[in-house]
Amino acid sequence: MTDKTHPYAGDGRHTDSYYAASANPAPLRPELEGAVEADICVVGAGFSGLSAALHLAEKGYSVTVVEGARIGWGASGRNGGQVVNGLNASLDVIESRYGQDTANFVAGLVMEGGDIIRERVATYDIQCDLKPGNVFAGLTGKHMQELEARWKLWRSYGIESQEMLSREQMREHAASDLYAGGMIDHKGGHLHPLNLALGEAAAVEKMGGTIYEMSPVNFVDTEATRPVIRTAKGQITAKTLVLCGNAYLGHVVPTLERRVMPVSTQVMATEPLGEAKARELMPSDVCIEDVRYILDYYRMSADNRLLFGGGTVYGGADPKDIKAKLWKNLEKVFPQLKGTKIDYAWSGNFALSFSRVPQMGRIGQNTYFAHGYSGHGVTGSHTFGRILSEAINGDLTRFDTFAKLPWIPFPGGRTFRVPYSVAGSWWYALRDRLGV
Repeated sequence: MTDKTHPYAGDGRHTDSYYAASANPAPLRPELEGAVEADICVVGAGFSGLSAALHLAEKGYSVTVVEGARIGWGASGRNGGQVVNGLNASLDVIESRYGQDTANFVAGLVMEGGDIIRERVATYDIQCDLKPGNVFAGLTGKHMQELEARWKLWRSYGIESQEMLSREQMREHAASDLYAGGMIDHKGGHLHPLNLALGEAAAVEKMGGTIYEMSPVNFVDTEATRPVIRTAKGQITAKTLVLCGNAYLGHVVPTLERRVMPVSTQVMATEPLGEAKARELMPSDVCIEDVRYILDYYRMSADNRLLFGGGTVYGGADPKDIKAKLWKNLEKVFPQLKGTKIDYAWSGNFALSFSRVPQMGRIGQNTYFAHGYSGHGVTGSHTFGRILSEAINGDLTRFDTFAKLPWIPFPGGRTFRVPYSVAGSWWYALRDRLGV
């Protein structure tokens, strides 16, 4: 048990992002006050928590969600909006590290998150600008060899939604001279992530669930038969507790804090470019990310702004000048945008696990958790939310497979995990620059 406050969200309002400025109307949910009893209490109203809550509500459970700020305040409401299939750790890494059976298992679910998102959008009529297609871009011949190996590997597992792209074909997706080619995943896509989260929250309430906002959890008792969480003004005693705070759970549950490290990534949005310019730059209107260790990722918004992201800051701090940090890379991709105004620039944290494999497990008998998507959380969080709901409903098959995977601590523990990771990123960034 712990009793520490975690004022991570300031006044709880969304960061000053393009997503917040273009969010669909949403009600202000009440703050948790007094003592509440619940069948299921979910901490965190990001994609993991909302996915678990909605699956459970659809199964007939009484579900209560507690969010420290506003719906989608964290990574779920400020990420790049790219629906990218797969985990951060590749299938060949998973095979070599955990064995063929685990690789077969993971390959069977890496496309599931995107399918869940498409089903949610259709079933609950969520207006989030969902569009198909994502492209992995290669800058060098070595990158193209890596992409071809990935394409062959995924096909060996029966995944056939991907197609290799030549340099000329790549220009059908990005009018840039930077790339040697790429690979498109027709089952990927992109969307407005905050509006997806808001739509899923409304769906939870439509199915009978309750959501409290502006209620940061400052105490968790996972040892009791009926777990307890407390906030400044209230508490919930539940039959089952689900912890989905990810990078923003902080010190409240030390057992989980040491498993992951917060890492910030940055995004900026240009002024509206107009339909003609947007189609000139990105004719197919897919989203794109390159395959470098410290990568660029970008797409067009529904109102034809270029949303361009990249960079990492280990430990989760915000850089002093996001625009300056990202602009140099944007201009390398699209020099024709020189002089274009940037209307929004923001930062947000994701939770990095040392193995780059998401973690799922149980603390005590009745507390479940999922976190550590390592930059691939849009799809992974939806899949893990479903798996959590299966476990709570009595089917532990997929949950146990992930829960049994050994997690690897960061070398040096919490004290040295940031400098260790920074040194590693420098090394891989140097390899990217040298093309080796």
